[in-house]
Amino acid sequence: MSEYKVIGMVVAAFIAAGILSYLFTPPVKRFAHKIGAIDIPKDSRRMHKKPIPRLGGLAIFGGFLCAILLFGQLDQTMLCVLLGATMIVALGIFDDVLALGAKLKFVVQIIAAAIPVCVGDLQIKLFTNLNPFSDEPFFHLGILAIPVTIIWIVGITNAVNLIDGLDGLAVGVSSIAAITMLAVALLTGNMAIAITMAALAGACIGFMPYNLNPAKIFMGDTGSTFLGYMLATVSIMGLFKFYAVISFAVPFLILGLPIFDTANAIIRRVAAGRSPMSPDRGHVHHKLIDMGFNQKQAVAILYAISATLGLTAVVLTSSGEVKAIVLLLAVLAAILVGACVIYGAEHWTKHAHAQEEECADPAGEQDVSALQESDTQKETKNDE
Repeated sequence: MSEYKVIGMVVAAFIAAGILSYLFTPPVKRFAHKIGAIDIPKDSRRMHKKPIPRLGGLAIFGGFLCAILLFGQLDQTMLCVLLGATMIVALGIFDDVLALGAKLKFVVQIIAAAIPVCVGDLQIKLFTNLNPFSDEPFFHLGILAIPVTIIWIVGITNAVNLIDGLDGLAVGVSSIAAITMLAVALLTGNMAIAITMAALAGACIGFMPYNLNPAKIFMGDTGSTFLGYMLATVSIMGLFKFYAVISFAVPFLILGLPIFDTANAIIRRVAAGRSPMSPDRGHVHHKLIDMGFNQKQAVAILYAISATLGLTAVVLTSSGEVKAIVLLLAVLAAILVGACVIYGAEHWTKHAHAQEEECADPAGEQDVSALQESDTQKETKNDE
């Protein structure tokens, strides 16, 4: 297949998925109202104040699936991935309507992950050997390949779902991850992954006008778990295998934000003696809101972090480890400085307000005392 034909198919898949996702969203919104798939704000974790329909992920899935059927390369592995994705979407629809239990969802997700792993031979069979004293560049998983791969798929599926807490956050981060995988696939000559990720990115971007703040529709578990599932499975199809030294690092960089947020949530909940699946208000996006950022600002910050990690993965692929490490360290330093500035400004502001209140209180008390004395004197004179 010629280079121009490949680029044409990638662009066509991107545009087709975007247009179809955009066109599918209004009827999906009406369908969500009809079947009662409505997100009603019930606690402080939710950022919206009025009921908003869910199920928007159905439009993303529809746009993606049509584009893949038109332009994708449907081998046995991809067909198994699509079958598992369809199961995830069906589970998400029921969850958005009926609010299913965590255990049932977990079991179905394992089954959906096992389809491409066991039938389509989609497995993480090896990754970079981190032992500096070993001459082997890879560590072979052997019989552990199947459980490790299923854990990866289920973990990323839920990781993307966990960051779906602000308008446009999960769909935007997933778009950035898909575009990054698209770039890596083009650099490494994996055209099947490039077309798949172009369709996924296009479907996400087509849905974004309805999901950005203020959101008109949420993608719900139907969308967030589908996006996580696709990103997890496609990362195995190429990113764990394509490059001897860095195969382990690239997918973790691309999916760094949801991985970090999920790991942090699990550690936080277990340390507090709660179930790792119990919801709370301690995610990264919640922290940014608590620091005083509005939804649009918080989402923009997390977009920037995700894009930076994605750019690092692309540099790692194209220019090697040294340049990627330098870039990542520079960006981390900039983020650290920015965080210190923000925290310092917030701390100084709170301290300044506290001092103002302390200075104002004595004067206020004196004024109140003076008024009370004046009233007492007036009452005494009137009595006389």
